[in-house]
Amino acid sequence: MATPVNGPFTRAGRPVFIAEAVRTPIGKSHQERGWFRDVHPNAILAACYTDLICRAGIDPAAVEDLIIGCTAPFGEQSRNIGRNAWLQAGYPPEVPATVLDRRCGSAQTAVEVAAALIASGTHDIVIAGGVEHMGHVPIDSPTKISELYGDPWPPELRELYSFVHQGESAELIADRWDIGRREMDEFAARSHELAATAITEGRFDAEMVPMTLDGQPRTSDQCVRPDTTVETLAGLKPAFRRQDGRITAGSSSPICDGAAAVLLCSADAADRHGLTIRARIIDQTTVGVDPIIMLTGPIPATRKLLKRNNLTVDDIDLFEINEAFSSVVLAWSQELKADPDRVNVNGGAIALGHAVGATGARLIATMVAELERRQADLGLVSMCCGGGLGTGTILQRVPS
Repeated sequence: MATPVNGPFTRAGRPVFIAEAVRTPIGKSHQERGWFRDVHPNAILAACYTDLICRAGIDPAAVEDLIIGCTAPFGEQSRNIGRNAWLQAGYPPEVPATVLDRRCGSAQTAVEVAAALIASGTHDIVIAGGVEHMGHVPIDSPTKISELYGDPWPPELRELYSFVHQGESAELIADRWDIGRREMDEFAARSHELAATAITEGRFDAEMVPMTLDGQPRTSDQCVRPDTTVETLAGLKPAFRRQDGRITAGSSSPICDGAAAVLLCSADAADRHGLTIRARIIDQTTVGVDPIIMLTGPIPATRKLLKRNNLTVDDIDLFEINEAFSSVVLAWSQELKADPDRVNVNGGAIALGHAVGATGARLIATMVAELERRQADLGLVSMCCGGGLGTGTILQRVPS
């Protein structure tokens, strides 16, 4: 296998390492049955901070910055939730924080920014991650805010682009790549099957933040349905195009609540603080694509990363391509020709859920743990993002 030893971070700055990566259980965004229905998003993110600090055995004051993704920084998630969660956890106020929004790629971008801060020599230890409580701050919150304070898409912009919602974009992808309803249902059923197996075999234990939710200890995810079949999915009505649609609730990621976080460091910091280095960030990128079909970003992001690191698809041991919709991953698969047995091997967001601002860091936590479980070498994580963006990261396991 071709193993990169001269990635962009090596050429441009210091190597960047992942010491720990964790995520909470993912709960349904449901007012009556959602696990997080009575939990403030500060507490969800704070649980990740606390677990990271405890696992690493590090003084919280050694953390130099907090970079946190959140796609709806309104209401409970406003006024710098990254900072508020840190303070609520009882940690030193001297540690700063910032919140960023790159739509679904927010948490992955948070990791990218943290890695760049370390590679540049600006910081030595940074926590990056994301949080989203879609039950308390609904996905349509920006629309409601716009009604009060103005439209982000004024007439001048709408003259250039006929914006559509993400469900229609997923349908447009199915159109362009000729992906049929049954193929998407089969992919969705696969996601639930693999996720259920992963839970049964304890594959998520290494990344999971144990929490007591809804009066019960929770160490898995609420949305996974082990009994999902192609036949049961076939009975669902189209969710977006009522007449000729192929995308259903079953082939879409459910709206969820959760958080995830990653502890990144330089080699010097790992030595000084006794941190165990688990993975190295080889390269990372973000791309822009057509804002109407919008969800194709993983295709050029993956190609860009492979090309500039002199890698092929076959050199990558594991892929995590976010399952916003079945059509997104299936179109990526058509273009990249990756071995399906290396893609989303523990299921994905269709089964596990997609707490949008947190998912990027969740994928990285899942990737690090699975690379270790398999003693594999390279993993690639990529996401589509609203507005026509794509994120990508290549990780390399560092043997213990």
